[in-house]
Amino acid sequence: MKLRVALAQINPTVGDLAGNAALILAHAESAAISGAHVALFPEMALTGYPVEDLALRPSFQVASEKSIEVLAASLPAKLVSIVGFLGHVDGGPQNKVAVITGGKIVATYTKCHLPNYGVFDEYRNFVPGDQSLVIRIHGIDVGILICEDLWIDQGATSQLATRKPGLVLVPNGSPFERDKDDIRATLVKKRAIEFGAPLVYVNMTGGQDDLVFDGDSLAVDAAGNIIGRAPQFEDGMMLLDIEAVGATSTPDLVISETETKLDRVLTPGIAQRLGDEEEIWNAIVVGLRDYVLKNGFSKVLIGLSGGIDSALVAALAVDALGPEAVHGVAMPSKYSSQHSIDDAEELARNTGLGLRTVRIESMVDAYMKELHLTGLAEENVQARVRGTTLMAISNQENMLVLATGNKSELACGYSTLYGDAVGGYAPIKDIYKVDVWALSRWRNKVAIKASEKPPIPVNSIEKEPSAELRPDQKDSDSLPQYEILDELLRNYVDENHGHNELIAMGFDATLVKRVIGMVDKAEYKRRQYPPGPKVSKRAFGKDRRLPMTSHWKEI
Repeated sequence: MKLRVALAQINPTVGDLAGNAALILAHAESAAISGAHVALFPEMALTGYPVEDLALRPSFQVASEKSIEVLAASLPAKLVSIVGFLGHVDGGPQNKVAVITGGKIVATYTKCHLPNYGVFDEYRNFVPGDQSLVIRIHGIDVGILICEDLWIDQGATSQLATRKPGLVLVPNGSPFERDKDDIRATLVKKRAIEFGAPLVYVNMTGGQDDLVFDGDSLAVDAAGNIIGRAPQFEDGMMLLDIEAVGATSTPDLVISETETKLDRVLTPGIAQRLGDEEEIWNAIVVGLRDYVLKNGFSKVLIGLSGGIDSALVAALAVDALGPEAVHGVAMPSKYSSQHSIDDAEELARNTGLGLRTVRIESMVDAYMKELHLTGLAEENVQARVRGTTLMAISNQENMLVLATGNKSELACGYSTLYGDAVGGYAPIKDIYKVDVWALSRWRNKVAIKASEKPPIPVNSIEKEPSAELRPDQKDSDSLPQYEILDELLRNYVDENHGHNELIAMGFDATLVKRVIGMVDKAEYKRRQYPPGPKVSKRAFGKDRRLPMTSHWKEI
């Protein structure tokens, strides 16, 4: 028996119930026209995801439930639409899907498992839901799970397995994370074999605050073979004709016993997965674009120093928004080299972004005349004058300032509060300096391959990093070489290895002590840094938070 399923890989916006409903309706109508029997939408598609503490607000819970009822009446009557929304019982929020056909909700399923970690910790008053749901659609018994329910061997997953569904559908809101090694596909294959049934997994796309959803929806047959896979980071709909065994279970609801006849069988496509740099580039671009546009901005502002970090952020912004929406400000001081100004100007020519120059020397001199600062305090005044300049232009011209700090700098506290740390969004805050170089070289290679001008000046990539806050300053004056530093940071921050483990790995004991000290002391700075897209498994602010006041010493 065959069932045509439409996987709606869409990009909802948190809280936009009307806009999300219109998005769902448009895809449902397209699915119906294409002859689909079932349209599967992502987790919490109606409300957007994750809604965080909005889930605890009774007014939002009620609005979501009213919206799903209104939407149900509008969806194609002959299509079975499975739509995620927020429900509630006695004030406790419930992550649910509605099964809709004939203009009404005929069944609901509530997510049974909500792990208490990372991005899924938003439902503190969660009410446990249904243990399993099986619905007969055109003679095929279809089981439904939601996202994390699929990951746990007990509870909903094991109970559904005992009911032997003929097909399993799973709506998801699964954020992108680097180096997942395709664990979603591995899990989906494993569960399909356990169920003895095909499994269809749909995921949302788009950016939501500091999360990015990469789509990558897929379907496997009962033997775990991939039979269809959607592209990463692309909105759209994939149609699949799923071969399934009929009448395998005792369903909770029968929608239709009649086997369908397809006029033609669709040939499924399997999209290639992206390489590491392309994945990260797309994740940052999507996260940046959606953060800017969903928050009502049309232009962004970047301080362009001629260095690699600001050049990379500018290239990302141009890819995300177009050059006409990206504006740079060069802010040379008395310590700025001519090549820094030249590199910023070359970047502007290469990308087409707008560039203006604001010299800060007289502003810094005014501060120094009144305050008589020396050393680090004098250096930080320059950074803060630049930050104030950016925020003033932002305020005057309604542009969102993009911070340009990377994860290496954030980890070690190598940034100036209210200086280079200012901004509304920080696109590269979750990538280390070595990745900044790798992404820059990759993006230039892509441009050359396409017979386009490489966006990032070669000198910005190759010159030694410097904040240029004093004569002949180099990052290496304050930090170890980035190749060594970043590997140490990755093991300490991302992998959570401690002092003794790091030394056992071969890192120099003095360096370990120094770096751990810098990281642990800089938590207060990281708490004040703008949000940015999570691409690693342990992003600052999202997955890793240390106490700002603590007497615990790792060493």
